[in-house]
Amino acid sequence: MKKVSTKITAFILIAILISACNAVKRVPDGKHLLTKNEILVNNKKTSEENVFNQLYQKPNSKLLGYRLRLNLYNLANLNPDSTYQAKFTNNPKKYDHMSKWLSAKQVDRLGKSFWYKGIHDFLKSTGEPPVIIDNAKTDKSILRLRYYYFNNGFFNVKATYKVDSLKAKKAKINYVITTGEPYFLDSLNTTISTPILDSLYAIEKNNSFIKSGKQYKTEDFENEKNRITTHFRNNGVYFFQPNYVNFDIDTIKKINKANVNLIINNYSYQERDSSKTEPFKMYRISDVNIYTDYSASTANEKFTDSATYNNFNLFSHKKLKYKPKAITNAVFITKGGLYADYKTVLTTRYLNNLKIFNYPSVQYEVDKRDSTASSLIAKVYLTPRKKYSFGASFDVTHSNIQDIGISFSPSLSIRNVFNGAETLEISGRTNIGSSKDLANPNNQFFNVSEYGLDFKLNIPRIFMPFRTEKIIPKSMIPSTLIAVGFATQKNIGLDKENFTGAFTYNWTPKRYYTARFDLFNIQFVRNLNPQNYFNVYSSSYRALNSLGKEYNTDPSYFNNNVDKDLIIEKGTAGFTNDVLSGNANFLKPITAENFQTIKSIEERRLRLTENDFILATSFTFSKTTKKDLADKGFYLFKTKIESAGTLLSLFAKTTNQDKNSNGNYDIFNLEYSEYIKTEFDYIKHWDLTKEKIFAIRSFFGIAIPFGNSDNIPFSRSYFSGGSNDNRAWQPYSLGPGSSGATNDFNEANLKIALSAEYRFKILGSLKGALFADAGNIWNVLDNVEDEKSSFTSLSDLKEIALGSGFGFRYDLSFFVIRFDFGFKTYNPSSEIGKRWFREYNFGNSVLNFGINYPF
Repeated sequence: MKKVSTKITAFILIAILISACNAVKRVPDGKHLLTKNEILVNNKKTSEENVFNQLYQKPNSKLLGYRLRLNLYNLANLNPDSTYQAKFTNNPKKYDHMSKWLSAKQVDRLGKSFWYKGIHDFLKSTGEPPVIIDNAKTDKSILRLRYYYFNNGFFNVKATYKVDSLKAKKAKINYVITTGEPYFLDSLNTTISTPILDSLYAIEKNNSFIKSGKQYKTEDFENEKNRITTHFRNNGVYFFQPNYVNFDIDTIKKINKANVNLIINNYSYQERDSSKTEPFKMYRISDVNIYTDYSASTANEKFTDSATYNNFNLFSHKKLKYKPKAITNAVFITKGGLYADYKTVLTTRYLNNLKIFNYPSVQYEVDKRDSTASSLIAKVYLTPRKKYSFGASFDVTHSNIQDIGISFSPSLSIRNVFNGAETLEISGRTNIGSSKDLANPNNQFFNVSEYGLDFKLNIPRIFMPFRTEKIIPKSMIPSTLIAVGFATQKNIGLDKENFTGAFTYNWTPKRYYTARFDLFNIQFVRNLNPQNYFNVYSSSYRALNSLGKEYNTDPSYFNNNVDKDLIIEKGTAGFTNDVLSGNANFLKPITAENFQTIKSIEERRLRLTENDFILATSFTFSKTTKKDLADKGFYLFKTKIESAGTLLSLFAKTTNQDKNSNGNYDIFNLEYSEYIKTEFDYIKHWDLTKEKIFAIRSFFGIAIPFGNSDNIPFSRSYFSGGSNDNRAWQPYSLGPGSSGATNDFNEANLKIALSAEYRFKILGSLKGALFADAGNIWNVLDNVEDEKSSFTSLSDLKEIALGSGFGFRYDLSFFVIRFDFGFKTYNPSSEIGKRWFREYNFGNSVLNFGINYPF
């Protein structure tokens, strides 16, 4: 039956495709469907994308060589209303008959329904009308091709085209271009009327885009105009604009060479009914006036409060609410300094970053007090936001733990808390979710919950008892974040309380660079239900239970004499203690291998149920070339180094603290974690145009325990698998190494991950992707002794797993919904010789749901 239904489905799909395969169905007689553009440049075919972008007409898009959107369009009825009415025009009795069962109004509305009209509107909007060759547009393409090559130095370019009919109503266009020899720049001269500008130009002359010997390109001349304008305006020439830069290009009596003369005339302006010309001036700032409570409604009212601080003048219609230093620190325009565009940009960026004002406005006016008319008054207009603002967010989420989560987060923001432009944010969070991975004896759907409260104080400067201006200047927009939080959660069955605190410095060394230094990052994790361990980690229980049946002689450890399952917690704890202490009788001698298994189970139980105290210091640095959300070709590099417990151990040693029975130091009767951790993350996107993107990601992370620890806390360890990792495996189900993911939540302290993804457009906002993910996790330099789980040499790299697959993305503008099908391509946990493509089928595939792109 299953095979029959599959054949019927396949037949229907084939029938639909065949019915739509008449690509010229909507091409009028005497017209041709454009099937291909071919461009020959100097008798050679070119595939250069910039050249093809000059064409006004391009063939209908294809998906895997098939014109899907064209054929969808051809399936549509272009006039469904007329077709529906024609049914009754040709057969009036049919209308009367339908009206007896339905009202006349309902019959008319039926013609607007999805099946009669909506489906055809969908096919038209999703599809693509045939691209019919238009000679007028082809002529425009020829003109654009000539301009393109002319702008690249080919002044004698010739371009023609020919329409080549292929078959009925189909044709391609052959473009033939003869470029001739390119022109190169020869001598370069300047004619700059204003002596000051001449001197300024000479300072950065070597950075010019116009150089002798370069091939002529119009783009270079535009870039040079902008470079000169930027240079002048950043050095006091306030009234300079790009239109003052002109070029005289002389090719007379030259063979493929051009002389260039850069011309910059004096400043011209309109005064009443006459035009005047005078040399450009360099302007200095005579005053910086800051209006701290500007609004259009009070613009003409008098100021009742003012202050002067470090040559800045602050004005307020009401009582001044800000410490002058907090505001002036954000202003880079200085009294007596030259006017500079970049200072205006920095000022607006910094002031906006304070988050206590709406976007600021900076304006300049000529100071009439200066008889030389070469001074400017800078006016900074600030419109305060409300001191208190309430917010709330409601989210539906998906994560590696939760299959689905519903969260509600109310927040209160208090601005200018201490009159120093600080912002205090108090936020709560409530989250309930569902996870199939958890111990869930009552079979509840919502079996995950979290409640928390956070306080965050943002200070718009480096908060230290000494000045840091020379190390981190204010141009880097530094800030300090002080945060504390508490959360109680029921997530993986152990139920936790989580106390956090952080003292963090953030700054931007350069544009597109960010730096973060966590002076202190404190986390205390308290497990509320450690006795539930074996209910959650069922694989550990099954392994221990099978050994209990094999060796245990104490009947009080079993649930009954028939099943002989170890009772949780009495039986599991009792049997483990008996084995490790050696103070009990067993059914038979315990082998060394089984003893080690029981020891490993107990060590993992202790590690995952013990309370953790982490006091870490870390530094994070990132660089990106991404300019904005529309930038599709960029890279991101991020690295982090973190040290935990080092300060506590240093303090314990210098104060001669006693160690506990395990030979470790305690704080608050709790062994703290000590380790060093480093990570490297690199993401690169290539924009292949036509909404095609190729992206890669590489990640390496390692955390090494030492001193007070011989393992890494669960919250700081690595896992593999999931919608943002290796998509052929479920979260926590890959690794470590070739062990085969024997535990319920597999983690380790070394991780390597590599991913590549090709993204392309399918229909409208629906995108597709092909991907390959490689990577694994291992234990290294910790207390894990299992060779299959450990990384001991470079030969262990053969345990890198490979997953591949395909996916769909639907772009909703503000976020992307993602579905990925991952297939195990190379599984290192399988026997050697059976690792490649043994599970490459839908039965063993993993469906991943995610929000936004994986990287």
